[in-house]
Amino acid sequence: MNSIISVLVAYNQFLLLQIQQLLLFIVKNIPLKSPKYDVTSPKYNKLTIDKLPVIKQPERLNYTVLLDEYKFNHGKNLKPVKSRGSNPVPTDTVCHRCGAPHDYLYDNTGGRGQLLCKVCGLRFNKDKNDFKIGALVCPYCGHILVKKKDRKHFNIHKCVNKSCPYYLDALNRLSPEDQAEYQQDKHKFKLHYIYREFTIDFFKMDLSSMPKGATNLTFRNFSSHIMGLCLTYNVNLGLSTRATARALWEVHQVKISHTMVANYAKTAAAIVKPFVDNFDYKPTNYLAADETYTKVKGVRHYVWFIVDAIKKSILGYQISSTRDVGPCILAMRMAFAKFKEFPGMALKFAADGYTAYKLAQQQFMLQGMDFNLIQVIGLTNDDPVSTEYRWLKQIIERLNRTFKFSYQVTNGYGSAEGSNTHVALFVAYYNFLRPHSYTYWQPLNSIPELESIPNIPGKWQKLIELSQLLILSKQAS
Repeated sequence: MNSIISVLVAYNQFLLLQIQQLLLFIVKNIPLKSPKYDVTSPKYNKLTIDKLPVIKQPERLNYTVLLDEYKFNHGKNLKPVKSRGSNPVPTDTVCHRCGAPHDYLYDNTGGRGQLLCKVCGLRFNKDKNDFKIGALVCPYCGHILVKKKDRKHFNIHKCVNKSCPYYLDALNRLSPEDQAEYQQDKHKFKLHYIYREFTIDFFKMDLSSMPKGATNLTFRNFSSHIMGLCLTYNVNLGLSTRATARALWEVHQVKISHTMVANYAKTAAAIVKPFVDNFDYKPTNYLAADETYTKVKGVRHYVWFIVDAIKKSILGYQISSTRDVGPCILAMRMAFAKFKEFPGMALKFAADGYTAYKLAQQQFMLQGMDFNLIQVIGLTNDDPVSTEYRWLKQIIERLNRTFKFSYQVTNGYGSAEGSNTHVALFVAYYNFLRPHSYTYWQPLNSIPELESIPNIPGKWQKLIELSQLLILSKQAS
């Protein structure tokens, strides 16, 4: 027995010696802190969004006035073009800027499409008749941007001028190691000015469309009180549809299927959504935005939330299958619509460092709606902006955590309609029924009609009734 103990003690001492040697190796060869990357380096410019370009709008001219000016200045008429090539200009073609007929147009590229007007000097493509949009010009050097790529919802324009101050400054700020890498793999770097021109108008999309599959409120087997109970268990308490059906049977002796619970939720979401979206929240000038993910049939989807950082109400929300700028703009539109008068630069909009928010800001600037975008980067306060506005980001993170708690019981949605239903009901519950410590355990937004009702099922019924009255009033107007 003593020999076994002595062997174990010796083996234990051997292991301690090995651990000590490993710790010495780690201290000498492995740094305790990983090196910090300089996100302001031009090597990481792909994570930044350049400012808007200058739109150079050509001036409309009249060719008859130009011909008269030419005759006055030169003492003779401007002679028409004598076409000698095999590709004469079609007789129905006119200059896009001055309206000169085909007699004054050159075939400038031997039949490849470009024409030159002898009257005003404009070069244009005969197959393109749109003269409304002017040339996109680099704001740093004044050169016209070149269209490089076509994406699904936008085109990428690039300044290819090698003497552009933007390019030269980015090139000079590269370290010697990065410059050597740039010579080998130029596609890894973004040194030239780039602008993304969106081809879809996100400001004309309907924000008030109702979810598909909603049914009417004709109660055949159950009453409206049963519907209120279903919403209370399913939304307020975060139970799944099957758990809700089981609770109704075990607690209230009501035999109902989980499919009927889902139908009630879908119908309630379709009716309550207009009331939630059109309520006068009287928002403050501090908004916070973030996106979290869900699963729909096992595929990752994204939920965008925009919250009033002072009053805590959810002002904008959107569900999308992609994490791009489109749903981001729609959620921001929904939030900004809550302002009776847009605050402009007085608005402080906090988000993370995701580029979609910067792109969305540019699109709102084109609509004349500029505001302060505050991007809180990372998890630690490494810069003054993050230090000052970290509290805004923490508020939206708490909201995401609350939403995740209600989402986890679903184990992912079975359809897009299911995700829309859940998010719409969650926003209604969060804004009007959920008690918050911020308001001393009262709902965020006070509705007199709900305050007199003592129980949650009755509050859901009253909220649906108020939304129905709102829908009828909008239909009548």
